[in-house]
Amino acid sequence: MPRSIIPVNGTNLFVEDSAEPNLPVMLCLHSLFLDSRMFEGLAAFFAGQYRVVRPEFRGQGRSDLDDVPVITMDQCAEDILALIEKLELTNIHLIVQSMGGDVGVRMIAARPELFTTLTLLGSSVQEEDRAKIERLRAWVQRAGEMGFINKALDETMEIMLGATTRSDPGKAALVALWQDRISAVPRRLLPAMKGVIERDDALNLLERISIPALLINGEEDIQRPPEWARECAERLKDAEVFIVEKAGHSPLLEVPEVVLPKVRDFLHAHRS
Repeated sequence: MPRSIIPVNGTNLFVEDSAEPNLPVMLCLHSLFLDSRMFEGLAAFFAGQYRVVRPEFRGQGRSDLDDVPVITMDQCAEDILALIEKLELTNIHLIVQSMGGDVGVRMIAARPELFTTLTLLGSSVQEEDRAKIERLRAWVQRAGEMGFINKALDETMEIMLGATTRSDPGKAALVALWQDRISAVPRRLLPAMKGVIERDDALNLLERISIPALLINGEEDIQRPPEWARECAERLKDAEVFIVEKAGHSPLLEVPEVVLPKVRDFLHAHRS
């Protein structure tokens, strides 16, 4: 799949693009910690059906790091909208995981004419639970000071993958793969981490969104629980919620055999 570095808004974004201009566009926005590689299985599943575009956010992955106190969700949304303009993308099927949803909802609210469907995976647009915020700030600070090792790595893995996945011998390779990738994340991810943890609530933006939406959440998601997805769905004009058993915060990685056919059926039902 072609890869490129694309300058936008004073930074450089790493982008993987199947570059099939005659196919409908699928734009995938990743979770904090996971980067565009989390959509490799999805890209393979939809090969030849969609042009799959997978950017990595400012300050994350293989995009430029940013030496600032915080990278906000609004700033990430502006970056991806600028990327859309550069790539001349239209009629976009937006697939987003976790923080990708915080960014994606802001994008749709700002430029609704660009988007056809929205699929939210392990995502929501609420602010962090105020009862947990001090613990989350401490976790972010540990990771920023020490990197993703020891307690900081353990805490991150507990958030990103469900308990069933982490304890399943058949998924040991998946857990090890992402543990290795997350442990390699640089401490300079801290501005992006702060942007996610300190994000503003964006529930009010959902009422501006009229395109069909599919919200997929793992029943074991401790960071963005299923009830958050249901609350989001109540504010959307055309939304379906699908709760996946024995999965956590990253259902696309944990149970792709369940999630990918569900996404395919949703997209086929809303072909333009």
